[in-house]
Amino acid sequence: MDMILVVDDNKDTCRILSDILESEGYRVATANDARTAIKGFEQELPDLVLLDRKLPDMDGLKALEVMRTSSKDLAVIMLTAYGDVKSAVMAMKLGAFDYITKPFAEEDLSLIIRKALEMRRLMKHVPVCFKRGEVMPVKGGSSQIKQVLKQVCVVAPTKMTVILQGESGTGKELIARLIHEKSPRKEGPFIAIDCGTIQNTLAESELFGYEKGAFTGADGRKDGQFELAHGGTLFLDEVTNLSESIQAKLLRVLQERKVHRLGGKKDREIDVRIIVAANVNISEEARGGKFRGDLYHRLNEFTIEIPPLRERREDITVLAGHFMDEANVELNKKVSGFSSEATEALLNYNWPGNIRELRNVVRRAVLQTGPDHVITQVLPMEPVKESPEHGLQTLMDTGVSLKAFTIKTTMDIERALIKEALRLSKNNKSRAARLLKIDRVTLYSKIRSLRLE
Repeated sequence: MDMILVVDDNKDTCRILSDILESEGYRVATANDARTAIKGFEQELPDLVLLDRKLPDMDGLKALEVMRTSSKDLAVIMLTAYGDVKSAVMAMKLGAFDYITKPFAEEDLSLIIRKALEMRRLMKHVPVCFKRGEVMPVKGGSSQIKQVLKQVCVVAPTKMTVILQGESGTGKELIARLIHEKSPRKEGPFIAIDCGTIQNTLAESELFGYEKGAFTGADGRKDGQFELAHGGTLFLDEVTNLSESIQAKLLRVLQERKVHRLGGKKDREIDVRIIVAANVNISEEARGGKFRGDLYHRLNEFTIEIPPLRERREDITVLAGHFMDEANVELNKKVSGFSSEATEALLNYNWPGNIRELRNVVRRAVLQTGPDHVITQVLPMEPVKESPEHGLQTLMDTGVSLKAFTIKTTMDIERALIKEALRLSKNNKSRAARLLKIDRVTLYSKIRSLRLE
């Protein structure tokens, strides 16, 4: 089990965090001051530290420096008061993985912790770029992935803007982080933004920030993501989802290296390396008028194509073995390997969800396999594709509206998935929630609403 050290001067906060983390399968130690934390840190090196910004005996940033000096690959998440953004940025420059503001949602905290631990594990296996420019791949030896990693080593030391092209699930954010880690900016922050999840009405304030009074509800000043990434790297995932007006502002920022906050009176200079990604071909989007051509040409200083898993099948068994080891630790299992039939199924499957799908399939297979056995079945059941004509006939036969039919169908699907997750987890609600990628509060609510008690 991963070991997490919680450092906070508030004992109630430590107790609440311990309960949450232990219920999710982590080992937890707590400390109420920095010196106790550092002493415990030296005795048993944790995998991750939740570190409060303000401690009674030492500044949290100083404690972060001490801990990171002892362990360069330690994952640290800072806990900071709402609005204390400057300290959070400084923490990320000192090597913190991320920060979360109090009060926080359990789901947000759990997600950041999982990402931090996964990135810590993955960064231990990243390839090493040697002086002669060679790449030593650890997971996968296909010619395609070797080429990607060579390109990473070439472009990482430069200031060039990078476009990452690849299907969903191919690991674009991991490659972006690897470029950052291999660059002179590695001591600066790495900020990742999913442009597909930002509402158009909020995109400008999220990216460029705002001043107090800029709009209704702007009760204070907010630094945008560009300013937070100053001195480091800003990763814009699914960049083609940005509206045309935001694309125009992004182009201006890239050209002038300045941002203008909403409601602000002057421009602010920024020093940020930009990496963007998309699961569609940005060049084709630009030619079709769906993405600004001038922005595309400004971004297109260096492009890396990340191949889908089906095009590098020799990596499948290597990745599957890695994910099996990872799942054994997470699920407290001792699964020893894959049967020949399971291996053949892995190699013959098309993997539309790429590495992300492979990881989920292997984790699910490990969960369902006995503690000292090999995996014999790995692939999920693919849903039956129903023709539109058949679906319409079913709707007509029921005599209900489209809205009512959709709600009922959705509830039926949710009920079936939750029942299967509870079965696989042997009714362990925390584990079932992780399988479904929702928090426990949401799971309990759905169990009640769907009458699954």
